[in-house]
Amino acid sequence: MSETLLLADWVVPVSTPAIKEGALLIEGKTIKAVGRQSLFDGWCGKKESFGLLMPGLVNSHNHASMAAFRGLADDLPLMEWLYGEIFPREKRWGTAELVAAAFPGAMAEMIRSGTTCSADMYYHTTVSATLAARAGFRYAPGEGVIDFPSPSFETVEEGLVVSRQLVEKFADHPTVHPTVAAHAPYTCAPETLISVDALSQEYGVPFQLHIAETPDETQIIQDRYSTTPVRHLHNLGLLSPRLLGAHSVHLDEEETALYADAGVKVSHDPESNAKLGSGLAPVPQFLEAGITVGLSTDGPCSNNDLDLFGEMRTAALVHKLHGMDPTVLPAPQTLRMATWGSATALGIGDKVGSLEKGKEADIVALDLSKPHLTPLYDPVSHLVYSAGRGDVSDVWVAGKRLLQDNELVTMDEEASLLSLRQWGERLRDG
Repeated sequence: MSETLLLADWVVPVSTPAIKEGALLIEGKTIKAVGRQSLFDGWCGKKESFGLLMPGLVNSHNHASMAAFRGLADDLPLMEWLYGEIFPREKRWGTAELVAAAFPGAMAEMIRSGTTCSADMYYHTTVSATLAARAGFRYAPGEGVIDFPSPSFETVEEGLVVSRQLVEKFADHPTVHPTVAAHAPYTCAPETLISVDALSQEYGVPFQLHIAETPDETQIIQDRYSTTPVRHLHNLGLLSPRLLGAHSVHLDEEETALYADAGVKVSHDPESNAKLGSGLAPVPQFLEAGITVGLSTDGPCSNNDLDLFGEMRTAALVHKLHGMDPTVLPAPQTLRMATWGSATALGIGDKVGSLEKGKEADIVALDLSKPHLTPLYDPVSHLVYSAGRGDVSDVWVAGKRLLQDNELVTMDEEASLLSLRQWGERLRDG
């Protein structure tokens, strides 16, 4: 395998301080060395130069194929949005063909905005996983098991079969990391949640679950089980290091301690939670308790984009505002959430999420020559507060170039967007 030396004005490993005039040596899919350019004096092999190199961003919670519904149902509270708009549309239109049309467009958006890996909780995930594998995009899908008929299955039992098939099909894939998923405690009976958790335990994969997203959810669980969503899961024995609690907005101190003691991971979705008026998760308290927190966009129908650069800025600012404390969620901590934190939440923090020797080469390059990035004193500050998805020029996943000089390499973007537009015409008309 040939070696390539990537030079940059700045290298931001995340795991260690930023390196001015830094370099990465990659061989095949692996990072062989990280350091100052002076360490590679006399290098005669292949080399390229960039403004800034950083780890790929990792989206820890998504419903990517909902890109087909983007903009169809805005400015509504979650339960009205979900039951009045989304579930009915998914029931009518949520076919494998829609996923095949919508997922590539969402994937193109993520690659262009520096996201090299995304979790996904949706339907027909074998279709989207196959497309991700073909494009070389790192992907952590989970089939969303729910108690009523879904676009993928009629019964919970069928949903469990589909989930098992997904995990087994991609168990040894280099860039598809299957998970299991259930929608939420208010849409899944205890027996459903226990069955999905059993699959998670059997295969040793993460268990994705929406948890404590809104006050309405808390009231539903209180009415049914005389407790809160987190305590309900605790009573069922479902809090574990495998559990990835998407949203986790409405937790008290005792529930935060339950998360911490059990090793539950959290996916933080500040823009979606803000747009739906769901509330703000107590992320500073989670981090103080030692809980692993990843950053995410949620789906492109409730955000309405898949831009983790924007999500970083929003996360940092909204928590400072809420706590009236400018020291909360400083830039390094926020960047870590969007990279290593999310990767760890998905069970792949040993592979990606930082630029370290021996890890896989999931790398993003940014162009620093823009007015909004000039001058540059602290590259980490710029990544969180100033940079945007339009600054991304190149992307690698496992050493494979997916974006080169702002051009997608492994997928036909024009064809993907044409297909998505055609579906948009159908959805708009009915």
